[in-house]
Amino acid sequence: MSRSKQPISPHLSIYKPQITSILSIIHRFTGIFLSIATLYFSLWIIALAFNFNVFSILHMLLQTIVGRAFLFFTTWSFFYHLLNGIRHLIWDIGYGFSIKNINLTGWIVVILSFVLNLLIWFIKIV
Repeated sequence: MSRSKQPISPHLSIYKPQITSILSIIHRFTGIFLSIATLYFSLWIIALAFNFNVFSILHMLLQTIVGRAFLFFTTWSFFYHLLNGIRHLIWDIGYGFSIKNINLTGWIVVILSFVLNLLIWFIKIV
């Protein structure tokens, strides 16, 4: 049988996305994104110490619209990844395995990550 005529995996055609699968995928993407952001910020700090011209360029990039979006998504990724990690730690000690609790804590993680990110970005605490 040629590859083009092989059936696709059943999970793509049978199962509808559930909050648990979506949050798992998002958790992985935010982890990857946070790794990339960590590399950028490490270069930024190293450039501050050793090469001010490179630091100025990296800092200028953060002040553009794309840079601000990068920072906004970085803080949201941080909060989401942190809260979802805490949720997994609670599972590791044996709590919250009922479907009701899994769905509830999933939505709490999503909502709280957005709320915390918006508080960081739009509430100026002096």
